[in-house]
Amino acid sequence: VYVPDTLAIASFYKDWFYRGEGLGNFMCFGDLPGTSMDDTDSFLFPRGAILNRDISTIHEIDFTDESGIQEFVSSSWYDYSGGKEVGLHPWMGETNLNYTGPQPPYDQLDVEQGYSWLKSPRWQGHAMEVGPLARVLMLYAKGHDLTQHLVNSTLQKLELPTRALFSTMGRTAARTLETAVLADGMQGWLDSLNSNIRAGDTKTFDETMWEPESWPKSCKGVGVMEAPRGALSHWVVIEDGKIANYQAIVPSTWNAGPRDPNGKPGAYEAALEDAHVMHDPKQPLEILRTIHSFDPCLA
Repeated sequence: VYVPDTLAIASFYKDWFYRGEGLGNFMCFGDLPGTSMDDTDSFLFPRGAILNRDISTIHEIDFTDESGIQEFVSSSWYDYSGGKEVGLHPWMGETNLNYTGPQPPYDQLDVEQGYSWLKSPRWQGHAMEVGPLARVLMLYAKGHDLTQHLVNSTLQKLELPTRALFSTMGRTAARTLETAVLADGMQGWLDSLNSNIRAGDTKTFDETMWEPESWPKSCKGVGVMEAPRGALSHWVVIEDGKIANYQAIVPSTWNAGPRDPNGKPGAYEAALEDAHVMHDPKQPLEILRTIHSFDPCLA
């Protein structure tokens, strides 16, 4: 009932397909491999980035490019040893707390200064939106049959153009349609699991370098996946068998992060700048609707 319920409710709130657009930049780390994690072509959720709403071009993501993903703290309550204006790749990341905000109780934050405990992650200098809408757009752009059918039929039933996806209601609809795609794939994944077990394959992880004695003296790595809220990455640097640095960039860091040194907002802020007229500032329902469309992390 999820899809028909969403369609029924969305038909009464079609104006929300025209507000809360935000950045127009979307990123998916890719997940749900058909063969192995090394075979990115087999991923159900493709890996890549979309810029400026151009779904005709998928940009590749290189996690080893240390100028690719960077985090900034110019608007955050952190310091970097090299100054607040520099960006650091997570392998060189620092987490040095420096709260400069007002002492509670307070009503407002000075947005010209630090105003967030989140950093500002950027990919190739771009603020990116992650999550269900990014995944659905990536599937649609890659020509995934079921996704294209679901998206096209939804837009047709609601009499909406494709650009309506880039909106508050578009995110909510994408979460619904993604659920239908995942439900369709579950039987195949269960069948594969049962076949592997019957064939004697009961491995649950790659134990190639499980023992610390097998590690190089100095090494680094990253684990990436698509969490329900979007692109998730954990970055580790190991020296002499011990963790020398550990950084995590979670989906809500991408979406909720503050402005960078160039004044570029994150996905939340950009979405709230788009056509939000509050009927009652003391009960900002309009703001909540758009923020809720991102499904903010409670951690």
